[in-house]
Parts: sequence; C-alpha cells; structure tokens
Amino acid sequence: MAKRSKAGTNADKVRQQNQASQAGLTDTEFASETDAAAVRQANQQSQNASKSKNQQ
Repeated sequence: MAKRSKAGTNADKVRQQNQASQAGLTDTEFASETDAAAVRQANQQSQNASKSKNQQ
C-alpha cells in the first residue's frame, strides 16, 4: 500500500514523478521556457477577435 501524507498525497507517486522530471521524461513546460510576450500577444488578439465578434 502506498504511503500517504497527512494531506493525502501519495508519496510514492511524488517520488516517481520527481525521478521522471530529473531524467527529463516529462512533458511539463516550465515558466522559463514560456515566451510571455507571445502569450500576451495571443491573448490580446483573442480578446480583440472576441470583442469584434460581439459587436456584430
């Protein structure tokens, strides 16, 4: 049976995820790999498209 913390976290699962992360086997994208300016621009374009759609 898996060990669980007081909060109910599966400690074995966390260890497994940590090992996979250290080995580079995860698909997780970290903030340092995200182009914040591109995200802001895409959000702005989306908002502008939504506003123009609503006005029609």
